[in-house]
Amino acid sequence: MIIPRPTQLTRIPGRFTFDESTTVRAEGAARPAADLLRTLLAPATGLPLRSSPAGRVVLAVDPELGGLGAEGYGLTASPDALLLRAARPEGLLRGVQTIRQLLPVEALSPRPVAGVPWWIPGVQITDVPRFGWRGAMLDVARRFQPVSYLRRFVDLLALHKLNVLHLHLTDDQGWRMPVAAYPRLTEVGGVRARSMLGRAGSGRFDDEPHAGAYTSAELRSLVAYAAERGVAVVPEIEMPGHARAALAAYPELGNVPGRRLDVWTEWGVCENVFGVHDEVLDFCRTVLGEVMDVFPSRYVHVGGDECPVTEWETSPAARARAAEAGLAAPKALHGWFLGRIGEFLLDAGRTPLCWADDSGALPPEFTVMPWRDAAHGLSAARRGHQLVMAPHRATYLDYPQSDDPGEPLGQAGEVVDLRAVHAGEAAPSSWEPAAAARVLGTQAQVWTEFARTPEQVEYLTFPRLCALADRAWNPASHWATDFLPALQHHEARLAALGVTHRAVGLARPGPLPRTTSH
Repeated sequence: MIIPRPTQLTRIPGRFTFDESTTVRAEGAARPAADLLRTLLAPATGLPLRSSPAGRVVLAVDPELGGLGAEGYGLTASPDALLLRAARPEGLLRGVQTIRQLLPVEALSPRPVAGVPWWIPGVQITDVPRFGWRGAMLDVARRFQPVSYLRRFVDLLALHKLNVLHLHLTDDQGWRMPVAAYPRLTEVGGVRARSMLGRAGSGRFDDEPHAGAYTSAELRSLVAYAAERGVAVVPEIEMPGHARAALAAYPELGNVPGRRLDVWTEWGVCENVFGVHDEVLDFCRTVLGEVMDVFPSRYVHVGGDECPVTEWETSPAARARAAEAGLAAPKALHGWFLGRIGEFLLDAGRTPLCWADDSGALPPEFTVMPWRDAAHGLSAARRGHQLVMAPHRATYLDYPQSDDPGEPLGQAGEVVDLRAVHAGEAAPSSWEPAAAARVLGTQAQVWTEFARTPEQVEYLTFPRLCALADRAWNPASHWATDFLPALQHHEARLAALGVTHRAVGLARPGPLPRTTSH
């Protein structure tokens, strides 16, 4: 009853019991995983799990272990010992999460629990993920969340063996990333006067200012916290579209000289985009330089999608830039712009990442996230791109989970239910092998137009994220015979952690968190 389902698990006689006398043997590269095990089990169990060369809990990194890759692990629990081994430290971190799930659900409680025997059933597990990128994007641009909640979100990702937190830090409605060279980005761009109620175009608004920005110290702390749990934090700075908050702070970066804009208070796609003059490119390089200083992630996301070209078509400066670059029309400035930014990131040793509608105009060195449908992913793979699959019908968690009349408001036109998420294929079986080999993995998207509070975020996310985690780790997991029985047990874990979620197996969910967008 583990999520994601291990690739190989065999029950063996007996059980392993943790008690006050249990000690841990972990040396060298295994020590961080042992520290994580203590950190995670201490609140509920109170067990010290002291270090000892004779410890019955043994964590070991052995690079000679074959077939486990970067994140696989082997776990054996018997009455005499608990042995966790991996070829890389990351594998031990995944195994620690399996130990948590094998223990009674009370082990996940944030408070002491008395009278529970802390035992694990006898098992032999060999577990290796199918995909190396298994993640979730959280939109903190539209709805700011404090860094304390981001840590909790990281913990929930790690429990499900997800290894990427993609932070959507900027958009038309808010800029949350501090940049010392451009303080107005957060001072002005981090504050909007109000928020739209309902879906895009509703014409209705609340009367509450929405504000928030992180400090560099907070973000560095988050990166370190996530790394201890085996989660990489991938930053996203939107360009050349979805830039209204930046343009409100620095109007000279736009296409209309002398124009003043506010931070956008609507949802949808804004027509105001960055200009293409040298000052804009210098701005983007400076911003990304500071981003790379805070986030060590190999990948840096630069948005890249939903960029209306109307302002470029009417801007003399943009038309002149297109002609100077030998482009057939101003709309080709989109690929030109991303190419310049991509070169900067590549020169800095990073990999540029962006959303893709069909990826036709994107520079080949970009890793792309096709979000409209799988067919765009196949086209991108055939053009030579590496992919992180994010098709909206299986990964966009801002769509309603059901057509129940009581379901909180979500994006129009789709229901993305639990089964749709679990049925998602990161590398569809119909693809040719060469294209499938370019798929790095997949991730869920938690856009937050309709989720102001952490409770609302978690209701959108769970249990659908459990389904994505299951399939991203083990595509052989079967919906009816594997995932659903495990999820019915796993729901008690979510409850122990206080996670607001849609109840499993109910036609009508229990009390729902109210959104502010009805």
